[in-house]
Amino acid sequence: MTIKGNPLVEAKDLERVYFRKNAASIKALDGINLKVFQGEFLAIIGRSGSGKTTLLNLLGALDRPTSGEIKFEGEILSNFSNRDLALLRREKIGFIFQTFNLLPSLTTVENVEWALIHSRMSKDEIHRKVAALLDLFELTEMSDRLPLELSVGQQQKVAIARAIVKDPALILADEPTGEMDPITSREILEKLVELNRKSKITLIVASHGTLMHSEADRTLFIKAGGIVSQKEAGY
Repeated sequence: MTIKGNPLVEAKDLERVYFRKNAASIKALDGINLKVFQGEFLAIIGRSGSGKTTLLNLLGALDRPTSGEIKFEGEILSNFSNRDLALLRREKIGFIFQTFNLLPSLTTVENVEWALIHSRMSKDEIHRKVAALLDLFELTEMSDRLPLELSVGQQQKVAIARAIVKDPALILADEPTGEMDPITSREILEKLVELNRKSKITLIVASHGTLMHSEADRTLFIKAGGIVSQKEAGY
Protein backbone atom coordinates (compact mmCIF):
# COMPACT_ATOMS: atom_id res chain seq x y z
CA MET A 1 0.00 0.00 0.00
CA THR A 2 1.40 3.37 -1.00
CA ILE A 3 1.98 5.89 1.80
CA LYS A 4 0.68 9.34 0.85
CA GLY A 5 1.01 12.84 2.26
CA ASN A 6 3.86 15.27 2.71
CA PRO A 7 7.37 13.79 2.89
CA LEU A 8 8.96 13.74 6.33
CA VAL A 9 12.40 13.42 4.73
CA GLU A 10 13.35 14.17 1.14
CA ALA A 11 16.66 13.74 -0.68
CA LYS A 12 17.36 15.28 -4.09
CA ASP A 13 20.38 14.49 -6.28
CA LEU A 14 22.26 13.38 -3.18
CA GLU A 15 25.97 12.64 -3.49
CA ARG A 16 28.60 11.89 -0.88
CA VAL A 17 32.24 11.68 -1.88
CA TYR A 18 35.02 10.80 0.53
CA PHE A 19 38.28 12.48 -0.43
CA ARG A 20 41.46 10.69 0.64
CA LYS A 21 44.93 12.17 0.74
CA ASN A 22 47.22 10.66 -1.92
CA ALA A 23 44.50 8.23 -2.97
CA ALA A 24 41.51 8.09 -5.25
CA SER A 25 38.28 9.56 -3.91
CA ILE A 26 35.35 7.26 -3.10
CA LYS A 27 31.81 8.11 -4.22
CA ALA A 28 29.64 6.47 -1.57
CA LEU A 29 26.35 7.90 -2.89
CA ASP A 30 25.67 8.82 -6.49
CA GLY A 31 22.57 10.89 -7.25
CA ILE A 32 20.06 9.54 -4.72
CA ASN A 33 16.50 10.83 -5.05
CA LEU A 34 14.15 9.74 -2.29
CA LYS A 35 11.00 10.74 -0.41
CA VAL A 36 10.07 9.13 2.91
CA PHE A 37 6.56 9.79 4.18
CA GLN A 38 5.21 10.20 7.67
CA GLY A 39 4.39 6.82 9.20
CA GLU A 40 6.16 4.83 6.49
CA PHE A 41 8.30 1.77 7.14
CA LEU A 42 11.04 1.90 4.52
CA ALA A 43 13.60 -0.88 4.13
CA ILE A 44 16.90 -0.23 2.38
CA ILE A 45 18.55 -3.42 1.17
CA GLY A 46 22.10 -3.71 -0.12
CA ARG A 47 25.41 -5.45 0.35
CA SER A 48 28.14 -4.14 2.61
CA GLY A 49 29.72 -1.09 0.99
CA SER A 50 26.65 -0.27 -1.11
CA GLY A 51 26.07 3.08 0.62
CA LYS A 52 23.33 2.17 3.12
CA THR A 53 25.06 3.54 6.21
CA THR A 54 26.17 6.69 4.41
CA LEU A 55 22.58 7.33 3.33
CA LEU A 56 21.25 6.87 6.87
CA ASN A 57 23.93 9.19 8.25
CA LEU A 58 22.91 11.91 5.80
CA LEU A 59 19.17 11.47 6.36
CA GLY A 60 19.78 11.57 10.10
CA ALA A 61 21.88 14.77 9.94
CA LEU A 62 24.97 12.98 11.23
CA ASP A 63 26.85 14.01 8.09
CA ARG A 64 26.52 16.56 5.30
CA PRO A 65 26.32 15.66 1.59
CA THR A 66 29.01 16.62 -0.90
CA SER A 67 26.24 17.84 -3.19
CA GLY A 68 22.49 17.63 -3.41
CA GLU A 69 19.80 18.55 -0.93
CA ILE A 70 18.08 17.02 2.09
CA LYS A 71 14.84 18.33 3.56
CA PHE A 72 13.42 17.38 6.95
CA GLU A 73 9.81 18.41 7.47
CA GLY A 74 10.25 20.75 4.51
CA GLU A 75 13.33 22.50 5.92
CA ILE A 76 16.59 22.36 3.94
CA LEU A 77 19.26 20.90 6.22
CA SER A 78 22.14 22.69 4.47
CA ASN A 79 20.72 25.90 5.95
CA PHE A 80 21.07 24.52 9.48
CA SER A 81 24.02 25.35 11.72
CA ASN A 82 25.80 22.51 13.50
CA ARG A 83 23.94 23.49 16.66
CA ASP A 84 20.59 23.36 14.84
CA LEU A 85 21.44 19.93 13.44
CA ALA A 86 22.35 18.67 16.91
CA LEU A 87 19.00 19.96 18.22
CA LEU A 88 17.17 18.26 15.34
CA ARG A 89 18.87 14.94 16.10
CA ARG A 90 18.15 15.27 19.80
CA GLU A 91 14.48 16.10 19.44
CA LYS A 92 13.26 14.51 16.20
CA ILE A 93 15.49 11.52 15.32
CA GLY A 94 16.17 8.22 17.08
CA PHE A 95 19.16 6.10 16.06
CA ILE A 96 19.55 2.34 16.42
CA PHE A 97 22.97 0.94 15.58
CA GLN A 98 24.23 -2.60 15.04
CA THR A 99 26.82 -2.00 17.78
CA PHE A 100 24.12 -0.69 20.17
CA ASN A 101 26.30 2.25 21.40
CA LEU A 102 25.12 1.78 24.98
CA LEU A 103 27.09 3.53 27.69
CA PRO A 104 28.95 0.67 29.43
CA SER A 105 29.02 2.24 32.90
CA LEU A 106 25.26 2.92 32.97
CA THR A 107 22.54 0.43 33.86
CA THR A 108 19.65 -0.45 31.58
CA VAL A 109 17.35 2.18 33.09
CA GLU A 110 20.11 4.81 33.11
CA ASN A 111 20.92 4.20 29.43
CA VAL A 112 17.31 4.81 28.45
CA GLU A 113 16.99 7.84 30.75
CA TRP A 114 20.15 9.28 29.21
CA ALA A 115 18.20 10.09 26.03
CA LEU A 116 16.06 12.48 28.10
CA ILE A 117 18.97 14.28 29.74
CA HIS A 118 17.89 17.57 28.14
CA SER A 119 14.17 16.96 28.57
CA ARG A 120 11.92 19.42 30.40
CA MET A 121 10.02 16.50 31.90
CA SER A 122 10.11 16.05 35.67
CA LYS A 123 12.10 13.19 37.20
CA ASP A 124 8.87 11.40 38.07
CA GLU A 125 7.58 11.73 34.50
CA ILE A 126 10.86 10.40 33.11
CA HIS A 127 10.82 7.50 35.56
CA ARG A 128 7.26 6.53 34.62
CA LYS A 129 7.92 6.77 30.90
CA VAL A 130 11.12 4.73 31.04
CA ALA A 131 9.52 2.12 33.31
CA ALA A 132 6.66 1.67 30.82
CA LEU A 133 9.11 1.13 27.96
CA LEU A 134 11.18 -1.37 29.93
CA ASP A 135 7.97 -3.26 30.65
CA LEU A 136 7.05 -3.19 26.95
CA PHE A 137 10.41 -4.71 26.03
CA GLU A 138 10.35 -7.19 28.94
CA LEU A 139 13.41 -5.56 30.50
CA THR A 140 12.02 -4.59 33.91
CA GLU A 141 13.97 -7.33 35.67
CA MET A 142 17.12 -6.14 33.89
CA SER A 143 16.77 -2.51 34.99
CA ASP A 144 19.86 -2.49 37.20
CA ARG A 145 22.12 -4.53 34.94
CA LEU A 146 25.01 -3.12 32.93
CA PRO A 147 25.13 -3.71 29.16
CA LEU A 148 27.74 -6.47 29.42
CA GLU A 149 25.40 -8.36 31.75
CA LEU A 150 22.71 -8.49 29.06
CA SER A 151 22.29 -10.77 26.07
CA VAL A 152 22.77 -9.36 22.57
CA GLY A 153 19.03 -9.23 22.02
CA GLN A 154 18.44 -7.50 25.35
CA GLN A 155 21.10 -4.90 24.54
CA GLN A 156 19.39 -4.11 21.26
CA LYS A 157 16.04 -3.79 23.04
CA VAL A 158 17.63 -1.25 25.39
CA ALA A 159 18.98 0.61 22.36
CA ILE A 160 15.52 0.67 20.77
CA ALA A 161 13.91 1.86 24.01
CA ARG A 162 16.51 4.64 24.23
CA ALA A 163 15.79 5.66 20.62
CA ILE A 164 12.02 5.93 21.07
CA VAL A 165 11.75 7.28 24.62
CA LYS A 166 11.93 10.85 23.32
CA ASP A 167 9.04 10.25 20.87
CA PRO A 168 11.03 10.99 17.70
CA ALA A 169 9.44 11.67 14.33
CA LEU A 170 11.94 9.35 12.65
CA ILE A 171 13.83 6.22 13.66
CA LEU A 172 16.90 5.19 11.66
CA ALA A 173 18.09 1.63 12.22
CA ASP A 174 21.37 0.45 10.69
CA GLU A 175 21.58 -3.36 10.58
CA PRO A 176 19.58 -3.58 13.84
CA THR A 177 19.63 -7.38 13.94
CA GLY A 178 23.28 -7.71 12.89
CA GLU A 179 24.62 -11.18 13.57
CA MET A 180 21.75 -12.20 15.85
CA ASP A 181 20.22 -15.64 15.60
CA PRO A 182 17.02 -15.90 13.53
CA ILE A 183 14.69 -16.07 16.56
CA THR A 184 16.16 -12.98 18.21
CA SER A 185 16.22 -11.16 14.87
CA ARG A 186 12.54 -11.86 14.35
CA GLU A 187 11.72 -10.65 17.87
CA ILE A 188 13.59 -7.37 17.33
CA LEU A 189 11.88 -6.88 13.95
CA GLU A 190 8.46 -7.48 15.47
CA LYS A 191 9.11 -4.78 18.09
CA LEU A 192 10.12 -2.28 15.39
CA VAL A 193 7.08 -3.11 13.27
CA GLU A 194 4.81 -2.77 16.32
CA LEU A 195 6.23 0.68 17.07
CA ASN A 196 5.76 1.77 13.47
CA ARG A 197 2.20 0.49 13.20
CA LYS A 198 0.90 1.61 16.58
CA SER A 199 2.82 4.85 17.11
CA LYS A 200 3.02 5.88 13.43
CA ILE A 201 6.73 6.59 13.88
CA THR A 202 8.47 6.77 10.53
CA LEU A 203 10.98 3.94 10.35
CA ILE A 204 13.92 3.49 7.98
CA VAL A 205 15.86 0.25 8.34
CA ALA A 206 19.04 -0.59 6.43
CA SER A 207 20.02 -4.23 6.09
CA HIS A 208 22.08 -6.54 3.91
CA GLY A 209 19.52 -9.31 4.40
CA THR A 210 15.90 -9.77 3.34
CA LEU A 211 14.26 -10.11 6.78
CA MET A 212 13.12 -6.48 6.86
CA HIS A 213 11.90 -6.63 3.28
CA SER A 214 8.86 -8.78 4.09
CA GLU A 215 7.42 -6.32 6.63
CA ALA A 216 8.17 -2.97 5.01
CA ASP A 217 5.70 -0.69 3.22
CA ARG A 218 8.37 -0.08 0.62
CA THR A 219 11.81 -1.52 -0.09
CA LEU A 220 14.68 0.19 -1.89
CA PHE A 221 17.51 -1.88 -3.32
CA ILE A 222 20.80 0.00 -3.36
CA LYS A 223 24.01 -0.86 -5.18
CA ALA A 224 27.23 1.13 -5.66
CA GLY A 225 25.68 4.21 -4.09
CA GLY A 226 22.55 4.30 -6.23
CA ILE A 227 18.97 3.04 -6.01
CA VAL A 228 18.61 0.26 -8.58
CA SER A 229 14.98 -0.71 -7.88
CA GLN A 230 12.17 -0.43 -5.38
CA LYS A 231 9.19 -2.54 -4.38
CA GLU A 232 5.99 -1.68 -2.53
CA ALA A 233 4.23 -4.05 -0.16
CA GLY A 234 1.76 -6.29 -1.91
CA TYR A 235 3.61 -6.22 -5.24
